[in-house]
Amino acid sequence: MRLLRMAATAEAVSLTILLTNLFTLHLETITSVAGPVHGIAYVTVIAAASLARTATGVRLRALIPGVGGLLALRHLRTTQNG
Repeated sequence: MRLLRMAATAEAVSLTILLTNLFTLHLETITSVAGPVHGIAYVTVIAAASLARTATGVRLRALIPGVGGLLALRHLRTTQNG
């Protein structure tokens, strides 16, 4: 769950950076750094959710690009608490 939390945060932050760059300065340097970071974070979210012994809903939510990691964490928390 710790890996999933870190990867989900990196995924959301890198997406925010990419979108902010797209709508403001559109610097190629930022895109060339944040793009691969976002891709690696997305793949890590999918892998962490797949390897975790959790419900299918968590795995399916992890597949949603950009916010899937955060949705998977939220679903994981609600299924563990309730």
